[in-house]
Amino acid sequence: MALSFFDQFMSPSFMGIPLMALALSLPWIFFPSPSSRWLNNRLLTLQSWFINRFTQQLLTPLNFGGHKWALLFTSLMVFLISLNMLGLLPYTFTPTTQLSLNLGLAVPLWLATVIIGLRNQPTAALGHLLPEGTPTPLIPILIIIETISLFIRPLALGVRLTANLTAGHLLIQLIATAAFVLLPMMPTVAILTATLLFLLTLLEVAVAMIQAYVFVLLPPPYCSS
Repeated sequence: MALSFFDQFMSPSFMGIPLMALALSLPWIFFPSPSSRWLNNRLLTLQSWFINRFTQQLLTPLNFGGHKWALLFTSLMVFLISLNMLGLLPYTFTPTTQLSLNLGLAVPLWLATVIIGLRNQPTAALGHLLPEGTPTPLIPILIIIETISLFIRPLALGVRLTANLTAGHLLIQLIATAAFVLLPMMPTVAILTATLLFLLTLLEVAVAMIQAYVFVLLPPPYCSS
């Protein structure tokens, strides 16, 4: 029974054919297409308001040169939110619970921001490796520590997203199983457990959105260095 809890994180396949590409492309089907009308419907208006607010919050700490990344960051954030939210539906697969996928998104994004920062402002980018006012004996140690933290950053991005979503899905399945088992024996406790499951599901919806926002929010400051 314990092993079956992790079956939901296995990559889906049909007749030996992996369906990861289908799981990644499916969210784009549900996005409403912009219309040529002067007035959009409520869904397009809500989508435009959400994207504009996110882009404004994302670009606030960046200089003008970092604004060219707006399309990439906004598209990635909407894509991750869609994957995370669809993964909360019953009998669905969440691609962002796979560490390989998250690292595949985090490493190129991190590498691009570091390379562009070194190309545009090499002095400021290298200055992050040594805080101002550091005592002379500590300079070699701090440079090593900051370099290690720089290379660990994409791993931290991928592990954070994977761990939060995996833990949430496991907790939902455990509480749902407990509510189902307790229903014939202790209905009152089962109702309380179901209420807890509902509140946890709302929390997971918030976590799915916050984790996608954090995943996209952390790399941008380094591309404007």
